[in-house]
This record gives sequence, structure tokens and C-alpha cells, in this order.
Amino acid sequence: MNLANYGIRGNLHHLNFTSFPHLQLINFSNNSLNGTLPKNMFNLSRLSFLYLSYNHFDGVIPHEIGLLKNLKHLDLSINRFIGLIPSSIGNLIKLELLFLSVNELYGPVPSSFGNLKSLVHLCLLRNKLNGSLPKEFENLTHLQTFQVAENNFSGHLPQNVCLGGSLAKFIAYDNKFIGRVPRTLKNCSTLSRVRLDGNQLSSNISEAFGVYPSLVYMDLSHNKLYGELSSQWGFSHNLTSLKISKNNLFGAIPVEIGNLIKLEMLDLSSNHLTGEIPKSLERLTLLLVIDLHENRISGEIPIEVGKLSKLARLDLGANDMSGKIPGEIGDCRQLWYLNLSKNMLNTTIPSNLGNLHSLVYLDLSYNMLSGEIPWHIGSLRSVERMNLSRNNLSGSIPPSFNERVSLRSIDISCNQLVGPLPKIAAFQNASPEELRDNKDLCSNDHTGMRPCSSLRKKERTSRKLILTLTLSLILVALLLLVITCILFRTKRKRNRSIQPREPSSNSFSVRGFDGKVAYENIIAATENFDSKYCIGKGGHGSVYKVELPCGQVVAVKKVHALEDEESDDNLIKSFSKEIQALVNIRHRNIVKLYGFCSHARHSFLVYELLEGGNLSQNLSNEGRARYLNWFKRVDIVKGIANALCYLHHACSPPIVHRDISSNNVLLDDEGNPHVSDFGTAKLLRPNSTNWTSFAGTLGYVAPELAYTMKVNEKSDVYSFGVLSLEVIIGHHPGDIIEGISSFSPASGANVTLLKELIDKRTLAPGKQEAEELIKITKLAFACLHQSPLARPSMKQVCASLSKENWPSKGLFSTVTLGQLLEPTLLRC
Repeated sequence: MNLANYGIRGNLHHLNFTSFPHLQLINFSNNSLNGTLPKNMFNLSRLSFLYLSYNHFDGVIPHEIGLLKNLKHLDLSINRFIGLIPSSIGNLIKLELLFLSVNELYGPVPSSFGNLKSLVHLCLLRNKLNGSLPKEFENLTHLQTFQVAENNFSGHLPQNVCLGGSLAKFIAYDNKFIGRVPRTLKNCSTLSRVRLDGNQLSSNISEAFGVYPSLVYMDLSHNKLYGELSSQWGFSHNLTSLKISKNNLFGAIPVEIGNLIKLEMLDLSSNHLTGEIPKSLERLTLLLVIDLHENRISGEIPIEVGKLSKLARLDLGANDMSGKIPGEIGDCRQLWYLNLSKNMLNTTIPSNLGNLHSLVYLDLSYNMLSGEIPWHIGSLRSVERMNLSRNNLSGSIPPSFNERVSLRSIDISCNQLVGPLPKIAAFQNASPEELRDNKDLCSNDHTGMRPCSSLRKKERTSRKLILTLTLSLILVALLLLVITCILFRTKRKRNRSIQPREPSSNSFSVRGFDGKVAYENIIAATENFDSKYCIGKGGHGSVYKVELPCGQVVAVKKVHALEDEESDDNLIKSFSKEIQALVNIRHRNIVKLYGFCSHARHSFLVYELLEGGNLSQNLSNEGRARYLNWFKRVDIVKGIANALCYLHHACSPPIVHRDISSNNVLLDDEGNPHVSDFGTAKLLRPNSTNWTSFAGTLGYVAPELAYTMKVNEKSDVYSFGVLSLEVIIGHHPGDIIEGISSFSPASGANVTLLKELIDKRTLAPGKQEAEELIKITKLAFACLHQSPLARPSMKQVCASLSKENWPSKGLFSTVTLGQLLEPTLLRC
């Protein structure tokens, strides 16, 4: 009887199990069943496999379960069972698999478990079980899986847990176990995953562990382990995570750690380690995290750290390190967390740190750094928290900080800084403690600080002298400039007289500027669109970063100049469409168009500049992807939906973007999305057939455009569905979309859990975020329907995204893609 993944509701009491006396398998997993287990189920004497996981069964586990003497697999995990584990389970001597995880069971594990000598997989994870594990556990010598984590167990771990030499997963974290690490672990070469963190184990780590060729993950953090790290740790070549923080380790980090070429996380923080950081770490090119804070490590930071291109977190705080900060750290472009505080680092802050555009957290406090704060440090576009306190930094704070709206917290106390505070909120809202004990800081806006006007009075006398000395030089320079301008204008007139006249149909319109002047300024600022000013290229144009004479920085999209007339006509059409679509649009999630210039030599659009990069770049960058937590990602999806809803339903006539993709969504410094690139936009007039040429990005284009060129809003809806999944899983969802037509809750074709699909580079979602992810995924699947008529409108999508009481599909950890493909009723 296999009825898994059928969406069945209700309870099992109406089923007459006595009518199936020869039944060997019952599988009701991953449904919505509830209530208690019926007693007549336990009369099935031939039953070998009972799977009831991922439901809502409650009550106690009946004592009669011990009557199923032929049972080999029993899975009651992820339900709502309460009470004690019945000792009668010990009668199931043929049992090989016992899963009781994620329930509300309490009390001790019955000693009768010692009878289960055939047991291979035991999982009691995340209950409220307590007491010591019975000594009879020593009889379980064939275990491959031992999971008892997230309970309240105390006492000792079973010493013979790997006596049979087949243990692969040993998971006992977040309990209160004491004493030695099981002695059989040292030679347990089959281990693949070990988590003993969050206990009070007190073994000598030098003697308790050996070489594990299959080991992938090891976490021994938050214990009382002591001793030195053995060189043998360097021979577990498949290790991806090694975490032994918050113990009592001493001695040096063995150079053999550099042999772990698959290592992604190294956390040895909060111990008593000494010596230097081994240079052999440069071989660990997959490292994402190095955390060595709160030790006694000395020497200099090795420049080899700069070779770790994937590094996202580097924490060397609270050690005894000296020397300079290597500028090579600036080559770790995906770094988002850098803590070098509480060391004895000296000399200046390297300007190369300004290359860390993904950096969110920077702490260089409590060192002996001197010199000025580099200009480029103020240009870190993603930084939110910065601590430069307790150093000997001098000079003024660079004006580049005035553009850092991302900055939330700053501490520059106890330095030798002078001059005005930047006017951004982080400085103006800083507490006196975060600004105190500097040489001569001032602010006209910060309460409690000396106004900058008093500083100006002190400087007036010296300024007069400087003014007198330089005035004559300025007058001479002005005279030379006038002569140069006269000569230049004369030459221009001569050149114009021999060049053909430009057509009179040139069109200039830039909001807030004289159009013709803006045109000339842009040509001059880009040196006639020199490639060094180019910051991006697309199918219809190149984008340039331009600083106008007034100081405003804008993005200019120049239409590509092509040789053949047909292509040129297409580009002109594309250019005209973009103007037509954007000139009247005003929405917070759509890139602002300041104006356009249409000239015989150049045609271009002038936009606001968004320096957060496009969504594709952010998702493909490890550091930025971590910065995009689930709240930000949910807001990104909602922002894109709001933009499309505005285009489709608030514009007259409606506008279809036709190229919605992660490349065409820009993020600002706050991570807010802005839909861009309307080079293929189409205005939908009520009486128009709207047949058009193919446009869009492969992988986002609606399937109907393969056989028809008739455009409507549902093409954008499909692209939005693709993009929503991309935001959730962190990359283009091509494999999911390809198989989506075969997914069916009725057939059980897809039992993939949503939690396994989401991007693992950011922290696991909380309850509220998880509900939003379920909602977004379900709406995305609705948007990806093969039939355009069956897709919701963006107005319906926005209405559904704003609903608070969304129909729940159960615990986030149990939701499958098949469940999310069930038909959804979308109402505005």
C-alpha cells in the first residue's frame, strides 16, 4: 500500500486494515494525515515496512506497535507524536531502520533498545528526550547512522558505537553529553559526517581522532576538548568543513592542514592556539571561511591569503599578530566579512581594501594603525558596519564617505582625526562614544560636537596668507586659459567651415538640463565615448558612467553604431521604443530616465546611475549572495512584481517589457530592485495585433514565442516566474523548468523538498521568511504555466504577494515542489 505524496487528508481510523492480513508495506508519507494511529494497524503480523513521516499524526506512539515482529523499517518522523517512546519497540528485533525525529517525545530512551541488534539507522533528532543513553546501546554494533541531536541527553556517549566498523553519520550535537569521545571513533575509517558540537566532552583531541578518508564534515565546537591538533588531520582529504571552535586546544596549526584541498570552512576560533598561520593555506582555493579569532596566533598575516579568491569571511581578531595588513587581501573580491581587530598590526591601512566591493563588515579596531584613512575605504559600496577605533589614524575623513548610504554603523573613536564629519546618517547618528578622543573633529549637524565654523575661524589667518600667495598664480592661469579658449574656438570655427552641416532634426531633452549643453558635456566627459568609461554592454547598446560638470553622476546608454542600414533602422526603432516607454514612467522599482539625446552622430539615453550591479552579478558573487538575505530577496521579488504590475495595469496603453531577466534588474546600494533596459519594450494598443520581431533573453522567454510572435503581458509573467525561482535558488532554474511539466502531486513524480532547493549561501529562513518563500515558489510555478491564458496577471500576483493569510502547506521543512504545483486560486 504505497500512497505517499498524494495530498491525502483526514485520519486512518476509517480504514479496515484487518482486510489486508498479508500486507507487507504501508507508505503514507508526505501527506496531510492527522489523528492517532488506529489499533487495528498493529494486527498486520507480516508488515515489514511502515512509513508515516511528514504528516500531522499526534497522540502517543501505541504500545501495540511492538506486535509488528517482522518490521524492518519504522519511520514516524516529522509528526506531532508526544509522550514516552514505548519500550515495546525493543521487541522489533528485525528492525534495521528506526526514525522518530522531529516530534515532541520526552523522557529517556528505553533500555529495550539494546535488543535491536540488527539496527543500522537510528534517528531520534529534535525531540525533548532526556536522561542518559542506556548502557545497552553498546549492543548496537551495526550502526551506520546514529542521530540523537537537539535533545536534552546527558551522561556518556556509547563507547562501542563504531565497534562494527560501519558508522558513517555520528550526529549528537546540542545535548549535555560529558566525558570521553567514544574510543571506537579513532579507527572508524567509514565516518563521513560527525557533529558533536554543543556538549561538554573532555577528551584529548590528539588521541581521540584518526584518519578518515571518507570524512566530509566535522564539527566538535563548544566542548572541553584539549591537546594539540595532530598532523593526521591533513590526511582526511575529503573534508569540506572543519570546526573545532570554543575548546581548549593549544599548540600550532599543523602545516598539513594545507593538504585539505576540498576544505571550504576552517573554524578554530576561541582556543589557545599559538604559532603562525601556515602559508600552506594558500593551496585551499575553495575556502569560504577562515575563523581563527580569540587565539594567541602571532607573526604576520600571510600575503598568500590573497590567493583565496572564493573567501567570504576572514576573522583573525583578538590574536597577537603584528606587521602590516597585506594589500593582497584586496584580491579576495568575494569577501563580505573582515575582522582584524585586537592585534598589534601597524603601518597604514592599504588602499587595496577598497577593492572589496562585497564587504559588509569591517573591523580594524584596537591595533596600531597610522596614517590617513584611504579614500578607497570610503568607496566600499556594500559596507554596513565599520570599526576603525583605537588606532593612531590621522588626517581628515575622506569625502568619499559622503556617498556611502549603505553604512549603518561607524566607530572612529580614539584616533587623531580632524575636520568635519561626513553628512551621512551613520556619522550624524553616531554616539559620542563612537566619536570621542580624536584630535579635532567637528560637525554642524551632530549634537554635542563642536561646530565646524569655529575651526574655520582658526584657519582664517593662515588662509589669508595662502590666498595672497596664490592669487597672482591664479590670475596668470586665468590669462593663459582665456588665450587657449580663443585659439580653440578659432580652430573649431575653421573645422566647422569645412565639415558638412549636421541635420536639423537633432533632438535633445534631458530633465533639469539644457539638452544641447548636456549633449556636449556627455561627449566631452566620455572623451567621445572612450571604452575606459564603459561599464556594461548589451544587445542594443553600451552603458557609460558619466560625471557631469555639476558633479552629478549618471548612466548613459549609447545605441551601437552599425554599418548596414537595416541594422541601423532596427536600432533606431529600439531607441525610439525605449524613449516612448520610459519618458512618462515614474515608479520606485523602475530605473529613472532623465532624458535622451538623438543626434546624427550619437543617440543615447540618460539614466540614474545604480552602482549595486545587476541581479545576475549579485547572485553569482558568493559575498553578495550572502548579503542578500531572505528578507532582501523577498523584497526583490515583490519589487519586480510591483514594477511589472505598474507597466501592465497603470500605464495607458500597457507596456510589455519583453526582456525581463536577472541581467535587466539593477540593485541600488540598499539592495532595492529597479527594472531596466526597455530597448525591446512594446506598447500594447487595444486595437493592435502586436505582432513583432523576436526579443528577449534565452532561458526567460515564454514558450509560445517559439511558434508565434504575438506579444502580450503574459510573456512578462512567464519571465517573472523564471526570475522569481532564480532569486530563491541562487542561479538560473533551467533544470527545474525543464522538468516542471512532469511534476504532479497526484503521481508523486516530484518529492523534492523546497528546503533542499533554496540557496544555501545565506542563512536558513526564519518562520516568516519561510512562509514568503513558499508563497513565491507557488506563484512562480503558476507563472510558468505552458498556456498563457492559465498564467495569472501581474495584478493578481501582486495581490497574492501582499496577502498575509496565505494557505499554509505545513512545515517549511516538509513542503515539496509537487505540493506547490497544485492549482492556486488567485483573486485580486
